[in-house]
Amino acid sequence: MEKARKAADGESILGYKETNSHACYMLVGVMRPGEKGHRLRPGAGHEELVLAVKGSFSITGFFKGTLAEGHAIHLAGEQECLLENISGTEAVYVLAGGHPENGHH
Repeated sequence: MEKARKAADGESILGYKETNSHACYMLVGVMRPGEKGHRLRPGAGHEELVLAVKGSFSITGFFKGTLAEGHAIHLAGEQECLLENISGTEAVYVLAGGHPENGHH
């Protein structure tokens, strides 16, 4: 998580550079209290699971409501959501995604 905290966009990814595979990836995201407007969109041929690990998020777009700690959503293709940290503290999410080899773009 420290790498995500230091990143300009608040995210750290375990992807192709580390695994030498385009089939799957994992990302850790950290959002400051009140931070908003973080976009989630897998993209063509991709699917992602987004898990709220710490804190709660307001979510708008394809899904609307609250993504509470310990809960997850599934996004596919061009489905898009925006996250807002509604916790009074740092909030953390984990995103796990993948696609078939022929789905890579």
